[in-house]
Amino acid sequence: MALEEAGVPTVAVHTHVFARLARATALANGMPRTRQAFVPQPIVDRSPAELRAYIEGIDPVSRRPFMQEVIEGLTQPLSAEDLKGVSFERSTPRLLAADTHDALQQLFVDNNWTDFLPIILPTEERVAAMLAGTSHAPDEVVGRLSPTSFREEWEFTVEKVAVNAVMAGARPEYLPVILAIAASGITARSSSTTSMTSIAVVNGPIRNQIGMNCGIGAMGPHNHANATIGRAYSLLSQNLQGGSVAGETYMGTLGNGLAYSPCFAENEERSPWQPLHVGKGFKAEDSAVSVFFGARYTQEGYGPRETWQEKMRRCLSAGAHFPPLLILDPIVARGFADHGITTSQQLIDWCAANALLPAREYWDDQWVQTLLRPLAVAGVEPYATRLAARDDEIVAMFEAREIHAGVVGGETQGAWKMIGARHMRTVSIDAWR
Repeated sequence: MALEEAGVPTVAVHTHVFARLARATALANGMPRTRQAFVPQPIVDRSPAELRAYIEGIDPVSRRPFMQEVIEGLTQPLSAEDLKGVSFERSTPRLLAADTHDALQQLFVDNNWTDFLPIILPTEERVAAMLAGTSHAPDEVVGRLSPTSFREEWEFTVEKVAVNAVMAGARPEYLPVILAIAASGITARSSSTTSMTSIAVVNGPIRNQIGMNCGIGAMGPHNHANATIGRAYSLLSQNLQGGSVAGETYMGTLGNGLAYSPCFAENEERSPWQPLHVGKGFKAEDSAVSVFFGARYTQEGYGPRETWQEKMRRCLSAGAHFPPLLILDPIVARGFADHGITTSQQLIDWCAANALLPAREYWDDQWVQTLLRPLAVAGVEPYATRLAARDDEIVAMFEAREIHAGVVGGETQGAWKMIGARHMRTVSIDAWR
């Protein structure tokens, strides 16, 4: 906006599927008359000739020649209306008018306040009961959320988190966990076109105190605490960040089933390794939750069998941008210990040393190009060294500090999963009791 304030016109260029999102973002940031032009989607995997045809063709939104939109936008002086900002009320009513149960359920659906499953209606009495799960004041600010880094952040309070916890069917004793997840500031409803979501891993005594499942079926819909804490995370993410509406504030092309209930606990009692949160500076007797962002790809294996190294190398090569979060059944963790890998850090170090790709394949990854190449061009390491490598030169994809491992499962099978997910933050749950 600084250029516009200086009287210099600019034109933002987007693909046509983002038209509503681009205009809503401009409005939310006080620039409702931002000059915008649009080209067709997709722009990935198109030849230079096809991309040039976009530029020489018609803007699919305005239905006028694209270059005419750009030239007029850059050459016409800014008017007083162009420079005029906008302000509007961002709050929502605290209470709704009384109505029937069915009518209120439909009202929540119509306003995109749900995940389209039936909710527990958040009456004053139910919200008050939920708030008994924490010593924090209802009007205390917990944090801020937004669906993308370029949209405004919405501030929210303890009471607003409690409302979503009620809707999800959670119990008051779960609220400190939900508040800690919310305080991370990491949304479970990212608007990324690559359908990313977030995962929350709980550690410490609270797992057993509230009856979380870290054994058989821990990552599935088999436990009330796991399921409703995860659902509360999903609901509060959409409702407290300004929405998660497909085609408007959510653009994930495939969507992501993990967004329904992305929460489970680590099986510390059956693990031969230190708990995940201890590696983040907490004590074993502390309760904490670690939030990971991404969850775009999941691979799995069994063992460690004789060929475990070859299997893991293939899995590691699959995701060049998001580092792996390894989730291992206790059988697998003990199997690695029998192979001399007696700490999770040793397995992490092995993965870092073996997550390798030819430089050409590494830089061919869309997200590496989008997010990491600018850092490499700016000289930021280790990306600059990777960019300087020859096409056929082997480069390391991740540093050890980016890789994480946790032990989850009920020992009915020696299974492990590798999830592409970046650790964002580990938050104290005890601080929200």
